Amino acid sequence: MKNRYKGIWMLVAGLVAASSCKKFDEINTNPLAANADQVQVDYFINNSIVGAQMDPHIAERVFVLYWKTAGRQQMGGGISSGGYDDGWSSDYYNSYMSSWLNAANSAIQVGNEQIAKGTSKLYTKNLIQVARIWRAYLMSELSDNFGPIPINSFQGSNPQFASVKDVYYHLLDELKDASSKLDLAVVNPDDVKKQDPAFQYDYSKWKRYANSMRLRLAMRLSEVDAAKAKSSFEEAASGELLTAADQTFKVGERAGWDALTGVMSREWNAQMMSAAYRNLTYNLGGIQTTTQVSAEVQPSIKPDNYVGIRLQNHFTMKTNDPFAGYWLDGLPNKIDPRAFKTFIIPGDVANPNFNSYPSWDNTAKTTTNTLTDGTNVLKTIDAKYTWNAYTSGDWGVPGSKNNVRAFNGAMPRTSNEFRTSASSRIFFANWETYFLLAEGAVRGWATPLSAKAAYEAGVKANLDYWGVGAQSTAYLASTSYNNAGTSVSWDHITEPPATHTMSYKDGYTNVDGTVQIKYPDNTIYKAGAVKNDLLTKIITQKFIAQTPWLPLETWSDHRRLGLPFFENPAVENPLVNLPNLTAANFMTNSVKNFPQRLRYPSGLKNSNATGYSQAVGFLGGEDAVLTPLWWAKH
Repeated sequence: MKNRYKGIWMLVAGLVAASSCKKFDEINTNPLAANADQVQVDYFINNSIVGAQMDPHIAERVFVLYWKTAGRQQMGGGISSGGYDDGWSSDYYNSYMSSWLNAANSAIQVGNEQIAKGTSKLYTKNLIQVARIWRAYLMSELSDNFGPIPINSFQGSNPQFASVKDVYYHLLDELKDASSKLDLAVVNPDDVKKQDPAFQYDYSKWKRYANSMRLRLAMRLSEVDAAKAKSSFEEAASGELLTAADQTFKVGERAGWDALTGVMSREWNAQMMSAAYRNLTYNLGGIQTTTQVSAEVQPSIKPDNYVGIRLQNHFTMKTNDPFAGYWLDGLPNKIDPRAFKTFIIPGDVANPNFNSYPSWDNTAKTTTNTLTDGTNVLKTIDAKYTWNAYTSGDWGVPGSKNNVRAFNGAMPRTSNEFRTSASSRIFFANWETYFLLAEGAVRGWATPLSAKAAYEAGVKANLDYWGVGAQSTAYLASTSYNNAGTSVSWDHITEPPATHTMSYKDGYTNVDGTVQIKYPDNTIYKAGAVKNDLLTKIITQKFIAQTPWLPLETWSDHRRLGLPFFENPAVENPLVNLPNLTAANFMTNSVKNFPQRLRYPSGLKNSNATGYSQAVGFLGGEDAVLTPLWWAKH
């Protein structure tokens, strides 16, 4: 007992210090009283949820440079080319174990001890269940990054690690049991409600969140443990789910430098649009660009089926990005109605959501840069009112002569809405529930909605979130293919042709021409033979909807299914961290070409050698970025 209380008091002291020194949460009062019986359980929950928002130091590295890059929500190298930083991962892992997860465990432990002693409140039992539900999310996030993790920790000795399968089985059981024990009739005092930054202790919403989380985690097992996935999914789907916009699990951000500061707020990262996002939204839904941009921007809209200026000496050709080698000197004729809201057009400085980071220079508003012959300027490119995105990887000689493709002011950039710490970070939204139900129904599992109804509800929910719900009818009826060969309409499952004709202008001779652009073969999914089936539609829409708040989920879906289509990194020169990808096979996708996990921090091996050995043994491969997790597609 003494050792357990020692850990609790150390945690409390640290949290109080954070609250006092950093004004961590203005509404918190000092949880310390005469004895452990009076420690506030809700205080621990609050600090666990708030802490897991990640302060800017961790968020910049994990949410942005790891998740958004691996999940292809932004252009970037690093992990997308197999890279890894031990310092980033160590900071994240240590914060999880010593603070966020520790606080959730302390809430459960203190609550149970107060109940046993008869010093609990009427709502204490419910708080314990909330802490268990939140802890399940925390553990799922940690496992989805690293793989095997401890199930039972904070018990006074180095924890034993469990396999990913055992972790997931445990989390599904926890969510089921905890949600079943919530007493929805309990009413909380106002001061307790304020300690829940997500739902203000509306227990019906916590129950819905737990059931929808069960859908997410059950679906994660779909490719490796279909029976368990189906039974767990169906059981959760029969309950109350997170289906309305006001049930979204989200936590408000605020400016400054603490855990509630926006995860995308750091100025030195431009967070440019990825080629994957460009390809998935290009022409999707058949909505005319003329209806989406200001009068000033409209003259830059290009004709239908125009690919741009061909500059094959300055843009890598060694990638299976369908637009490799081209610069679009304007805007697409048609595009998904969320694209110009998520990413802002270069040079569109009159747009209130134009982000001008970094504030210490003018690069965000500078739209011109050059192409050279290696020494002299060959061509000046003005990126104002254009729409381009490029692959990561090694661009070799073409890249050395190209000053445009990764220039701050030349690429679409994440909306200012997400950069200024004035929004709410979304952890689980209603559209995800619908897309999970749609996928379950496609698999033949029992669901409360048909696959089509759930899919269309998910699309509508996200269009509503973006304020473009009025276009949902036309959008859902569209049979236009995006660059990956996928359309929106549920009933349109006709596969695209192998290629489609597009016009271009030669960037060196100014001669007009036509070219056959190939719809890429996503060889991870059904050997590349399928581009427009129902599952591809669902995951395509899910990817677009989850951008930019849920990059870990877009990464997880790709690891699980190979969907949606992610282009290979460029390989003008060999990529040390992606040895499978070569100049001979860059048109072929492989699981070996994409990051699968984070390596464990180096300190783990030193602090818990036995646990580290257990973890690596459960991985079934080396402790490496390219080692797939148990549930991931092999």
